[in-house]
Amino acid sequence: MRQYHGLETLRAAISGRPTQAKLAECLLEDLRECRCTIFGCIGDDDRIVLAVLALEADSLLYERFEQRIDLLVAGPILRDDCVPLTFRLAGERFAVTGRCSALPHVCGRDLYLSSYSGRIGDIARQRFQIPLKQLL
Repeated sequence: MRQYHGLETLRAAISGRPTQAKLAECLLEDLRECRCTIFGCIGDDDRIVLAVLALEADSLLYERFEQRIDLLVAGPILRDDCVPLTFRLAGERFAVTGRCSALPHVCGRDLYLSSYSGRIGDIARQRFQIPLKQLL
């Protein structure tokens, strides 16, 4: 299940009553240098780093009408000896974690890695939408 981490720290950084606009401002600042790490599992080690995706230039946006933060991360696939199972999108204080899969019809996944080929050196791209309403 997708989980959000660091919300209390972000809320504490907001002066006055937290609003969606103030939360969006804090998130935009926090996610400026974000990274998304894709993990696989071999035996008991479930933290095998398969790819580290960095924020694409000018892709971090606050969509006021939809009340969400949109962003795009991309980076090379580093390993091909196991399948992607979990992810962590992390800024300075805020993070999103969950289960992922490169297969479209896997039950219980929080993130479908549509551009993940599984071949070393290929570039994986992933779009994220963070709903602000759920975070307040």
